[in-house]
Amino acid sequence: MQAAKYQMNIYCKRTLRRRGGFSLIEVLIAMLLTTLAIVSLVIANSAFTKANDAGVDLSTAEFLIEQIRELTTLLATVDPESSVSTFGPETGETLASYDDLDDFDGASFSPPISADRNSLNNFAAFTQQVTVENVSASDFEQVVSDHGSFFIRVTVKIFLNSKEIDSGSWLRARY
Repeated sequence: MQAAKYQMNIYCKRTLRRRGGFSLIEVLIAMLLTTLAIVSLVIANSAFTKANDAGVDLSTAEFLIEQIRELTTLLATVDPESSVSTFGPETGETLASYDDLDDFDGASFSPPISADRNSLNNFAAFTQQVTVENVSASDFEQVVSDHGSFFIRVTVKIFLNSKEIDSGSWLRARY
């Protein structure tokens, strides 16, 4: 009886010792799961940062398109002095003296310009590229000869380090 009690007592001590802590395997599995969780969070954070940067660039591009739209909104569609004889800037004209919409055809601004024609040096990595085209009255996608229509499409493309990231177009009617 004593021997049975002694063996039971040893068995209980061993059982209690095993229940008192984690085994090496359990600790390794817990460390592995914790490491996977941390790595996943770092990867997700990196992806969110890239998406946020792309969103900032797109917002900046929309802002730069809007600057050209505001600048050209109140300009005449054809030169007020030479009427319809010239498409594009007249001889000797500079950005400061552009007085009609077609003067902006083929213009490229880097650094970009604001609606008041000032350089936006904080956005030096961006470029605004402007195209002005006459389009058909029956099909706004069809380009016609210069001054061949009363409808003009203005397209502004925005580049970031020579890579196009956005563009916008709008129509104006000659009146």
